[in-house]
Amino acid sequence: MDIQIRKVQKHFGDFTALDGVDLDIASGELIALLGPSGSGKTTLLRVIAGLEFQDHGQILFGGEDVADRAVRERRIGFVFQNYALFRHLSVFENVAFGLRVRKRSERPGESLIRERVLALLDLVQLGGLERRFPAQLSGGQRQRVALARALAIEPRVLLLDEPFGALDARVRKDLRQWLRELHRKTGYTTIFVTHDQEEALELADRVVIMNRGAIEQIGSVDEVYEQPTTPFVFDFLGGTNILPIELRDRRALLGGTEIAGLRDSIRPNGPADLYVRPGDLRLTEGHLPGFEVQVQGVQRTGPIVRVVATYDAARDPLVIELPHLHHDVPRFKPGARLRLRLMQFSVYPRHEPRPPRAPVTQPVLIGRERKRERLG
Repeated sequence: MDIQIRKVQKHFGDFTALDGVDLDIASGELIALLGPSGSGKTTLLRVIAGLEFQDHGQILFGGEDVADRAVRERRIGFVFQNYALFRHLSVFENVAFGLRVRKRSERPGESLIRERVLALLDLVQLGGLERRFPAQLSGGQRQRVALARALAIEPRVLLLDEPFGALDARVRKDLRQWLRELHRKTGYTTIFVTHDQEEALELADRVVIMNRGAIEQIGSVDEVYEQPTTPFVFDFLGGTNILPIELRDRRALLGGTEIAGLRDSIRPNGPADLYVRPGDLRLTEGHLPGFEVQVQGVQRTGPIVRVVATYDAARDPLVIELPHLHHDVPRFKPGARLRLRLMQFSVYPRHEPRPPRAPVTQPVLIGRERKRERLG
């Protein structure tokens, strides 16, 4: 089922939760709505589901306007962060619930309900647990029951609101891989909300990055990570270093030295900011192009050495992430000077407001099969 969202607005009093959102989702696509708290991603999901009604705009399922239809009429499978299972019902009855509450004319027979529930429990790898109750299951198992219950009604669209947010890191990672495989088998149009960049980049066919009720960028995993169109997108998708530069005659100057690799050379002259990720800074020799920094501190995280350093012209300390090499360790002592080169970066005019600085995190994944590739 394809979905079109047209100029959707939603207000809560004086607060604008959605500000003219436009979005096209292809049938069978797995889409991530990604953004910080308050960006509008959950509100958009609830408007699509019919749990909230927009103030203006259209929601189209297969070209049919469903904006005024109730949740049941939209045939939505919705999975909540807290599972929302019935504690007094067995696993079997939780999954069967949506089928049993249908109108008598639409309700399948008992044998068909049993057949469908058991098939779904096998699909979500919970076969044999149908007699248990939610309290007897792990968090990951409960979330699979919630997914099976959403699938039982044969939804036109599957919506997931922070589906793994209540689980620990190891379980979340396992369930992400499982959900991707489940999507491949079922082919449902699926939209999930998350604030976890790694989760979105690992799972989604396309990522919709939201900020302040609007869409900042839509694209594939590689597009949003490699070609961020705004400072907000660049900074939100992982740690960011910001270097002040000067644009002059289609050249970028860092500390008076020209930087090679400026993607878009047609920019106005004047001050600008260069955004570079910690993993895109490399050590270089003194006779090669680069710039010098002074080490403040060093932290080793597994195979990665994270160096915090100062650069005279930068507002904030820089973070550099490098592969751990034993013979390089002496170079990373506090007070040491390092020469760095830029591997990949983006440039934005200085007049654009800088986004709030995100906390330093582990390197995010780039695509599903390219983990830590860029750190080598």
